[in-house]
Amino acid sequence: QVQLVESGGGLVQPGGSLRLSCAVSGSIFSIYGMRWYRQGPGKQRELVAAINAGGSINYAESVKGRFTISGDNAKNTVYLQMNSLKPEDTGVYYCNVDVQSSRGTIPFDYWGQGTQVTVSS
Repeated sequence: QVQLVESGGGLVQPGGSLRLSCAVSGSIFSIYGMRWYRQGPGKQRELVAAINAGGSINYAESVKGRFTISGDNAKNTVYLQMNSLKPEDTGVYYCNVDVQSSRGTIPFDYWGQGTQVTVSS
């Protein structure tokens, strides 16, 4: 079994910064793709940032230049540094990872419980 625990959300003023963390624990042989999604009020869930299995990184156009995704393999943790936050960044942020639990098995897709980010003055 694999667990994801997110932290770092909260209330911040426009222009401020937050750093989200997602700690992955449990039966882990290898972690492949790592992603952050968000779901704003009345909106569909959208991909914000991703570290792909080959190491390439992608961002949604709306966050390019402001958000940075990174991973710490030693700690099995993925981060999302969010700067210059805007009210439209408000939403629940979810961590999503592909975890291979043992050698030779197929990686499975796991989700965190979500952490609320509110950008408001």
